[in-house]
Amino acid sequence: MIYITENILNANKYNQELSKEYCGSVLVFEGITREYTDGQKVTKLEYECYEPMAKLMLEEIEKEIFEKWEIHDIIIAHRVGIVDIGETSLVVSVSSAHRQASFEAIQYVINRLKKDVPIWKKEFFENSASWVNS
Repeated sequence: MIYITENILNANKYNQELSKEYCGSVLVFEGITREYTDGQKVTKLEYECYEPMAKLMLEEIEKEIFEKWEIHDIIIAHRVGIVDIGETSLVVSVSSAHRQASFEAIQYVINRLKKDVPIWKKEFFENSASWVNS
């Protein structure tokens, strides 16, 4: 399941959606806005995306996950718009029979998302702002 939303992300909700009695592992990764980057105080983040392409690419990544690992299900949720300090911008949740598949799948999703998906992050500092890796 893929979600791109301006709404606050609830990792517990996604965790519960994937919890099944036949899954020995449900892992959740949360990307959270931190207060400092390279010694500069961050005031907020802003994410923009080209949603039609982002959804297609995330669906492609999801398909790859099912081909590469024996997992039961996956949720990739990314927030767009303003994300304040301490709030979640990304949730990747994976359920599988065994934990190793879930760990590897989550790492793969994060790496592919940062490299290939048209979602851009702007960091706002006390006296400046800059786009990250764009």
